[in-house]
Amino acid sequence: MDEASTVPPHPLDVKPAGNAFTAAYNLRNTSGGLFSALADELIIQILEFLDGSSLLRVGATCKVLYAFAAADDLWKTLFIEKPHDQFIWRGTWRRTFLDLETHRESKIPCTGLFSDLLYRPHFCTHTSILPYATNIPQQNKIPRLENLDQEAFSSYWVDKPFILTLPVKEWPVYQQWSMHALLRQYADVVFRAEAVDWPFHTYIEYMKDCHDESPLYLFDRAFVEKMKLKVGTEGEKDAAYWVPSCFGEDLFEVLENERPDSRWLIIGPERSGSTFHKDPNATRHVCSFGVSMPAWNAVLQGSKYWIMFPQSETMPPPPGVYVSKDQSEVTSPLSVTEWLLGFHAEARKTRGCLEGICGEGEVLHVPSGWWHLVVNLTHSVAITQNFVPRGHLAASLLFLRNRPEQVSGFKAAIKDPYVLYVQRMKETHPELLEEAFADIARWDVPKSKKKRKWDELIYHGEEKTTAGGFSFGFAEDESEECNA
Repeated sequence: MDEASTVPPHPLDVKPAGNAFTAAYNLRNTSGGLFSALADELIIQILEFLDGSSLLRVGATCKVLYAFAAADDLWKTLFIEKPHDQFIWRGTWRRTFLDLETHRESKIPCTGLFSDLLYRPHFCTHTSILPYATNIPQQNKIPRLENLDQEAFSSYWVDKPFILTLPVKEWPVYQQWSMHALLRQYADVVFRAEAVDWPFHTYIEYMKDCHDESPLYLFDRAFVEKMKLKVGTEGEKDAAYWVPSCFGEDLFEVLENERPDSRWLIIGPERSGSTFHKDPNATRHVCSFGVSMPAWNAVLQGSKYWIMFPQSETMPPPPGVYVSKDQSEVTSPLSVTEWLLGFHAEARKTRGCLEGICGEGEVLHVPSGWWHLVVNLTHSVAITQNFVPRGHLAASLLFLRNRPEQVSGFKAAIKDPYVLYVQRMKETHPELLEEAFADIARWDVPKSKKKRKWDELIYHGEEKTTAGGFSFGFAEDESEECNA
């Protein structure tokens, strides 16, 4: 069955722009006045300057502007810019902002209005994502393992995606964290859901009756403190969960209370997720060297579809993803569904593509530097955490040193995370730190200058000592960044 045939009519009877070529009647010719000559994107940009009452007045002038002024993203922005302390979720941002019950909302048919901008969100919202997560080519499948020890992870799997099928099923919260149980216990706890802070019961109401093309994703970094959880070691009494053993080595732990954000609770409805990105503190920036933190994502309820690509100097970004020259900005389709509709088929044929479904009780490993898109196939509850194994110590040091403006998660009082991290590693793991600087020296300088530059790296600002002591300053111009 064709996807379009499964999508219900637009509530205002708006049709895709292409239908105008065969239509006997076009509403823009009789309604909209001078606005009808403007591009749809420009009309929306103008309406973005209006407040709620002005939008209502503009929408009352003609059918064309009525349809544009009813665009739910406009009302979503108004709501988020001026949040309500007490409100009832009414199924759409417009009804919620105006506190309108469904039966009180007028819906004037705008037959003869053709607009991709207005029709696309409706189409994407009602397009099933399940077909895109099925029939995965054998060569694209993310490997699935029952379990993995830390030695095997470090020696072979540290740079590869995989799904573990057993560890989470041993967590106490695995049996306790149904959506109903969470609501019963944490109904009034306020969590962060992208741009809003809502009590959990409000977010659940949103999840149950949401028509957003890209639903809000509950993504809270302080859930352990808010939910009064204990994160312990495997099998520890009263622990809510623990880190799977293969991911146990985390060198960012030396920062203790000063480490950046590292763990999040993730809850969302079907279709919620993230378009292609690399995780926080993850940018590619020093000649043929990918920098990021690996992460694991454990599903406690529901299921998630993942599609992933490695990044190297010889591979472009995933289809439909465009990266600025300095690697600091990423442009991709507005929603996960829009990307699936336009680029999924091409992506499956692209070298390096890996796909998989992570189900309840399973954990997916996101390696350092990999592009990934994830979307919930059902209502989903998950926990994710990033970490720094020894194989990525040099990468994390380079990122902190070379891209301080892109470092996220540190407290404002920490002016130089790089210096702090080096000091802590020097105190706790001096041998690993020296090995990491040796790697950095090999990456940073031409072979003919390696020895001289290494001396600068380890002795910069201090005299040599017979004990082999060293400091960790870096010269300003010691490396040349690639702009590929």
